[in-house]
Amino acid sequence: METMAKSKVLILQHVPWERPGRILETLDDVGLDTQTLNIVDEKKPDLPDFKEVSGLVIMGGPMGALDVEKHPGLKTEAKLVRASVSVGKPVLGICLGHQIIATALGGKLSSSAVDELGFAPIKRLDQHDYFSMWNKDVNVLHWHSDVVGLPEGAQLLARSEKTKVQAFRFASALGLQFHMEVNLAMLEEWLSEPAMSGELSKSDKKKMISDFNEYNPQLLPLADSVFNGFAARCSTYSAFLEEH
Repeated sequence: METMAKSKVLILQHVPWERPGRILETLDDVGLDTQTLNIVDEKKPDLPDFKEVSGLVIMGGPMGALDVEKHPGLKTEAKLVRASVSVGKPVLGICLGHQIIATALGGKLSSSAVDELGFAPIKRLDQHDYFSMWNKDVNVLHWHSDVVGLPEGAQLLARSEKTKVQAFRFASALGLQFHMEVNLAMLEEWLSEPAMSGELSKSDKKKMISDFNEYNPQLLPLADSVFNGFAARCSTYSAFLEEH
């Protein structure tokens, strides 16, 4: 009888600096194997066997979620989202990843009138085990210009003043428009990366670091809850794969 390879969580990055950060730390802490790939520019990417994937993480990036002509791998990512949701495989999307999940499931992508950049509050609209805010609002890090509409049948969990869909759940998928995966070292790297912070002044950057230090203590418990919950679902799905 053929032995199945050990399952892994597949992490899709789009640029080197938008790493999984706290998400990967959490997956490592619970002993889950991971594989990180960048397939965004590949028409026929070399992917692990779908049956051996216990969860899917899609990170942020500067491209548009539907910019498949310049970045053909986005089409594959959307297919992975739909395939994962169809079998109950855990999916987590951050920023661009959130938009890829939403558009893959029928949500509409549009450009926001105003970029959302820096720390600002999101407001709790509903509760779910995947994403459960204790307070009515919490300050999080925003870094985006595109926004999405809610896919039909999805549960809207949070919004901000500028963005109606900040967090949503659809079956086994959770989309987060904002960045809870970022630690201080990552934020400092972003602020030194011209592609991320080219239009920010020195005072803007200084304020962002100050805001991070102020809001991180309140944000960290929510990040831990969300990422630990995702890791637990991946562990459960991994066990399911091993049994079947």
